Amino acid sequence: MATWNSRGLRGSTLEELINHTNELYRQKGLGLVQKIPTPITPVKIDKEKGNISLAYFEKDSTVDYIGTVQGIPICFDAKECAVDTFNMRNIHEHQIEFMRDFEAQKGISFLIIMFTARNEFYYMRFSELSAYIQRMNEGHPKNFKYNELDREYFIKQEQGALVHYLKGLQKDLSER
Repeated sequence: MATWNSRGLRGSTLEELINHTNELYRQKGLGLVQKIPTPITPVKIDKEKGNISLAYFEKDSTVDYIGTVQGIPICFDAKECAVDTFNMRNIHEHQIEFMRDFEAQKGISFLIIMFTARNEFYYMRFSELSAYIQRMNEGHPKNFKYNELDREYFIKQEQGALVHYLKGLQKDLSER
């Protein structure tokens, strides 16, 4: 069974930025998107500090965020990458399956990837992710590189939104 160690909070910086953005979107009436907590069962708890130091995952989670933007159902996962090569093993099969099923129900699925060394954010459409998965299944490397990405889907900080992903969503919708 998978376990969680408190030192392994990968993605927490990106999630804080997205949470701030989602709150701004809510306040402006642009959308309602919420973080989906990962279900865990604590094993070790430091009672003095009130911290969980060891836990196990109860089940596979789906994606990090789910909600609606002006009536459009969306779901997405937040991923951080410290280098210019993104390892596809960072995306789990159950997440891909959930996103595929969400798209089949006329929802919009995507990833937000933060390239931490560059402090850049990328909106990856599910169709683009699917193409990388197909390429991987055909025997190509299990990764994609920063320089392969569509420059038009990089996310800018705008209008107080730290990760203003609505522009990527709008472009994604217009290309469907």
